[in-house]
Amino acid sequence: MALLLILQLLTCWPLCHADITPTVLPDSYPKPWLGVQPAAVVTPGVNVTLRCQAPQPAWRFALFKSGDTTVHQNVSQAVAEFFLEEVTPAQGGRYHCCYQRPGWGHGLWSQPSDTLELLVTDELPRPSLEAQPGPVVARGANVSLRCAGRLGGMSFALYREGTRAPLLYRRSALPWADFPLPAAQAPGTYSCYYHTPAAPYVLSARSPPLVVRSEDSLDYTRGNLVRLGLAGLVLIALVTLVLADWRSRPEAPQDWI
Repeated sequence: MALLLILQLLTCWPLCHADITPTVLPDSYPKPWLGVQPAAVVTPGVNVTLRCQAPQPAWRFALFKSGDTTVHQNVSQAVAEFFLEEVTPAQGGRYHCCYQRPGWGHGLWSQPSDTLELLVTDELPRPSLEAQPGPVVARGANVSLRCAGRLGGMSFALYREGTRAPLLYRRSALPWADFPLPAAQAPGTYSCYYHTPAAPYVLSARSPPLVVRSEDSLDYTRGNLVRLGLAGLVLIALVTLVLADWRSRPEAPQDWI
């Protein structure tokens, strides 16, 4: 596989340097689609395939990486595959591709595909967990916990302290997932994490813990604090009275020896 990619590069070496900044045709020429297998987020050492698909048969494709060189491939079909063997973190980045058709002339390319970001890492960025509308649940009201990462298309898991298995599990196309909780079951301490939806799995660390309380528990806590405060005031008053009484007593006469 690596030999095949090297031969491709050697074959088109003069063209690669001649067309580093190709002339792009107007918007009326449809752009290609750039996909990745097995996933856009992988661990180091995995083999990755970038597939550029044109909306019509083409004779040449170009793969661009931001801040890097261009790779070309000559094919007489609508799809070109670019192989990255045993990827390293340095091969991660933002990619896009273009294609050429016969008769367009040298140096003319289609509109670029949408950018695809390839992330090569052992661990995803740590997510955050927050309660909506807030961590204090009103009587009878529901609460929603949002686990937010930095990447869309991930699978999210919500954990409750004291329970080993995930409380809720959800896949989301957005960089976050919402977990609705009924008011009666909401109070507790929660955390979450997310991971790639398919193998090879890449996981994040757990989010910082989030404590969710009900208004009833807060009222009970406030009541306890009030009672403790009153008890403290009473104790201070009693100590003050005892000291005042002790100081007001006359000193006992001392016997002369």
